[in-house]
Parts: sequence; structure tokens; C-alpha cells
Amino acid sequence: MQSWLDDLQWNADGLVPAIAQDIETGDILMMAWVNREALILTKQKGQAVYWSRSRQKLWFKGEESGYKQEVEEIRVDCDADVILLQIRQIGGISCHTGRRRCFFRVLKDGKWEIDEEIIKNPQEIYR
Repeated sequence: MQSWLDDLQWNADGLVPAIAQDIETGDILMMAWVNREALILTKQKGQAVYWSRSRQKLWFKGEESGYKQEVEEIRVDCDADVILLQIRQIGGISCHTGRRRCFFRVLKDGKWEIDEEIIKNPQEIYR
């Protein structure tokens, strides 16, 4: 029985946003979606599993790239509509662009500027 799942406020598509936060630095690395199955698997395996809306399937973080996320703690916000995964990012890359985090653009003077360099070329990561 997964009654803790019933406490969450799922959207019309049966999803909840999940934020991945580096447990050591506190940096927000990425945001993705989870459905019930993804969240159950995340809890069971201790590794982040998301729901890919574009592929319409479970996404085991790092299954292609090798950059997995070990989940140390699962939290929920006060409205029970956002999940926070406190994780250890294996290999230091969480973004499909080859960067440490997905939030690498900052608004400055009315333009988005990149403030984080690519660690590894995505063409080398994804074949």
C-alpha cells in the first residue's frame, strides 16, 4: 500500500514536478516530472526515476549518460504539489547539455546569459 502517494496533489496528467537538489551544496540541479510509478521506483531503488513527457515513458536518470542521481531524501512542499529530491549527482553532470545543472542561464540586462560552461560535450555523452 502506497498511501503516502495519495497525500500528493497530482495534476490532471497524473504528474507532480520534482526538483533535484544537490544534498551537499544545496544547488538546484534540475526539474523534471514524476508519476506514481516513477516516485515508487525512486523510493525503492534510491535512484531518481522521472516521467519523460516527450517520450511518454519512465526515465531512469543516467540510463544513457551514466550520470545517475542517488536519492538521499524525498521531501514534499507545504501544498503537497512539488517533490524535492535531495540527491548526490554521480559524475557531476545533471543536464543533457553537458553542464552541472540545468539552470545555467541568468537574466541580465534583459537577456539570458550563460553562466556555466559545458563540462562534457553532449555528443560524447549520448550516442
